[in-house]
Amino acid sequence: MDLAQGVQFVSFALLSIMMIAAALGVVLFSNIVYSAFLLGGVFMSISGLYLLLNADFVATAQVLIYVGAVNVLILFAIMLVNKREDFKVLPNAWFRKIATALVCVGLFALLSTMVLSTSWSIPGASIANTESSIVLIGRHFFSDFLLPFELASVFLLMAMVGAIILARRDILPDEVPTDIPQTPVLSLPERPRDLVSSSSEISTN
Repeated sequence: MDLAQGVQFVSFALLSIMMIAAALGVVLFSNIVYSAFLLGGVFMSISGLYLLLNADFVATAQVLIYVGAVNVLILFAIMLVNKREDFKVLPNAWFRKIATALVCVGLFALLSTMVLSTSWSIPGASIANTESSIVLIGRHFFSDFLLPFELASVFLLMAMVGAIILARRDILPDEVPTDIPQTPVLSLPERPRDLVSSSSEISTN
């Protein structure tokens, strides 16, 4: 094992431990805000694993879409709603927890056995790719898949313009009621007649 393979192995182990710990925190924490932050940690760990597989475009999309959009949207929804409600105590909750733990442990053991028993080495494949995956994806977008790419751009632009129009639309009633008395905006209150007569008497005296 050379230095590059050792660094990759250590990075894979650290990212895997971080991802598993953050995923357990998402499930076990009772505070939903902490769970949402730890979900962002899971997404970041997955993007690091994509980088180890030389999938830089997928790693960037993972950070931009899941961390920058989905996780932030979840956090804003939690903080804006801010509905504090105590969890109801369910009968026989310990049985549900034990059953869930057994299912999770069995699934983890099954996946671990599959990972350890699978031969991941590909004979005759090049270790490092000289060309970036972003260059290859961009070349395919603007040559082979130009029409779907442009159609997706037009659809996204239409959705964005529609969202802006719906957000900036003034709320106007359908029918304006006519039985409400209309008062002028710039009007001074009229002085009472008794005050007017008393002030005139004082001026004559």
